[in-house]
Amino acid sequence: MNSLTSAVAAVITDRSGRVLLCQQSQGHRLWTLPGGRIRYAESPVQAVLRDVLEETGGNTEIVDLVGMYQLTGDGCGDDLPDVLVHVFRGRIDGSEVTLNAPGRICRLSWHDPDYLPQPLTPTTRIAIADAAAGRSGVLRNVQRDTEPEIPEATDSPLAEQPGALVAAG
Repeated sequence: MNSLTSAVAAVITDRSGRVLLCQQSQGHRLWTLPGGRIRYAESPVQAVLRDVLEETGGNTEIVDLVGMYQLTGDGCGDDLPDVLVHVFRGRIDGSEVTLNAPGRICRLSWHDPDYLPQPLTPTTRIAIADAAAGRSGVLRNVQRDTEPEIPEATDSPLAEQPGALVAAG
C-alpha cells in the first residue's frame, strides 16, 4: 500500500478571471497551481498561505475550498505516494506577484482558464475546471498522467508572453 502525503494548492484569479500558475524548475517542468506540502503541525490553510507567499510574494485571501483531490496511480513510476491535495480558491492582495522561489519554479504567470499552458499536472487541470465551474467542496480521485516529454530549455515561447515572470539563471 502506498503512503499518503498531504499538500495544498490555490486557484488564484485576477479581476479578469485569469488564473495564476507556476512552472516547476525541475523534472518535466509541469505547470501547477501555487502550493506545496503541509508541514508538521501546520493546518492546510496555514500551509497554503505560507506556500503562496513563498512562491509569489503575495498575501492571499482564502475564499473557500474548491475541493480535496487524491492523486494516485503509477503513471510516472512505481512507489510514488498518493497525495491528498487541499485546493483552495483565493485572491492575492493587489495584482503584483513576484517569482519568489526560483529553486522550485522557473515561471509565474496569469492564464485564461480556456487557454492553459502545457503540460499541466492532472490535479491542476481538474481543480481549475472545478473552480471555473463555481464548484466548492469537491472530492475527487485523480490519476497521475504518464510521464510527459521533458521540454528543451530553448523551447520557451511563454517566456515572451506578457505577464510572465521568468527566473534568471
